[in-house]
This record gives sequence, structure tokens and C-alpha cells, in this order.
Amino acid sequence: MLDIRTDYGLVRVYRFDGKADAGVPFVLLPGRASASPVWADNLPGLLATGDVYTLDLLGEPGMSIQGRPISSDDDQAAWLNQVLEALPERTFHLVGLSIGGWTAANLAVREPNQIETLILIDPVYVVDGMPWKTIARSLPASLPWLPKSWRDSFSSYTAGGAPVVNVPVARMIEAGMRHYTLRLPQPQRVSEDRLAALRMPVLTIIAGRSVMHDPQTAARTAECAIPAGTVRIYEAASHAVNGEYPERIADDIAAFVTAHRTETPAG
Repeated sequence: MLDIRTDYGLVRVYRFDGKADAGVPFVLLPGRASASPVWADNLPGLLATGDVYTLDLLGEPGMSIQGRPISSDDDQAAWLNQVLEALPERTFHLVGLSIGGWTAANLAVREPNQIETLILIDPVYVVDGMPWKTIARSLPASLPWLPKSWRDSFSSYTAGGAPVVNVPVARMIEAGMRHYTLRLPQPQRVSEDRLAALRMPVLTIIAGRSVMHDPQTAARTAECAIPAGTVRIYEAASHAVNGEYPERIADDIAAFVTAHRTETPAG
């Protein structure tokens, strides 16, 4: 466990030792109103490929502590870049889920030098905008004084209608929505021009039943806009894809990073 001080606050980072001598480690960024535990189902598969860092996003629920206003997308990139610079390795496989995917892409288009590969799991505000229906349904869930059932309803909506009442990750997210007040700017969608400028290999996993964007539009944008891009569509998956298909995700990521492995070791 590490607490890394940045210009914007203290970022909690957890390290998990994986396959020996694997080289470039993974850095995992969670979704909104969640933290490192959201990756519990994914860790075993990823650790078979390499070492893993998880971190709690600054300004989101978790163990990171925001100490200064984050007022722009540049600020979001700055604190994450400082975290990567503080880690002992030189480069990383940067993996982001949902808003964590936006956070990863937001860094990649600004400070790409430490990113060996970029892996986006049903990212928001990257390859498509968010539908108005989802925005409208999210608003009541953001009001902590409304009943818990409203937040559970939104979580179930994003998870393809699956029950969430007794699901530990869903309980964590509901607690984050209820008890934590975000003080973050609205993310700006990453432009296709900036995606086109990416030079690292990019794997984009799109959930075919996601309500956070139009899956067909998102997949088409990822295929057309990202030069070194690979797109995988999980047709039956909801936005909760990382918990629904952890083994498939681990296999796809392992194949992707192996195909793009460099000869120069990190560290």
C-alpha cells in the first residue's frame, strides 16, 4: 500500500504482485463512486499476466484525499501523471473502467510517455457521449436525501437490470453516492482529433448492452478514430462488464499486451 502525494491531494495506491518478471505492470482506475474493490473479480486473471496497481481516484469515494480543487481536465491529468511518476517502473499498461476509462484517456492525450498500452473498459465520454436518458436517470441517484432504492434502481439500470441489493460492489457504490459529495468538473468528451493523435496501442472493450453510450457508435468511433486501436464488443454485457466477464477480459488483455510487448524492460 502506498499513499502518493500530488499537487491535488494524497492518492491511495495498492500493489499486488503477479507473474514473476512480467515487466510492465498494470495500473487500474475504477469507475465513478467506487474504488479499488471494484476490481476484486478481475485481479486473479490480471495477476496471471503481471503485477497490478490499483488506485482510488482523487475526488471520488475511497481512501484518496483531495486537498486542492480539481477544476479542469488538465488538473485531472496532472495528478494522475504525478502518481505514475512516483511509482518505480517507467511505463505502465493503463486500464480504466467507465469514468476511469475517461481518466486514463484524458491522461493519454496529454502525457502519453509513461503509457505502454491503454485499455478502456466501456469508457464514458471517450468514444461517444452519454445518452440523455441515462443522464436523466442519474440525477435522482446523485441526491443523498432520496431513498436508497432510487440509487439501487440506477445501479440496476446500468447493470442491465440485474438485482443489486445484496451485491457487495453495488453496496459500495450506493454508499459512495449517498455519503460522498463530488467536487469535480464535468468531464469533457475526448475529441476524435485527440484520439487520432494517440500512438500507443489501445484496446477498447465495449459492452453491447451498455446504457452509458450507444454501443454501436462507440465501437465505430474506436475503430475509426484510434490509429493503433483494437476493439472488442461483448454483445451480452451491460456496463457492469468487468464483473460479468472477468475471465474474458483477463484473456483479452493478456493477448493484447503480449502482442504489443516491447523488448525494453520497464523499471
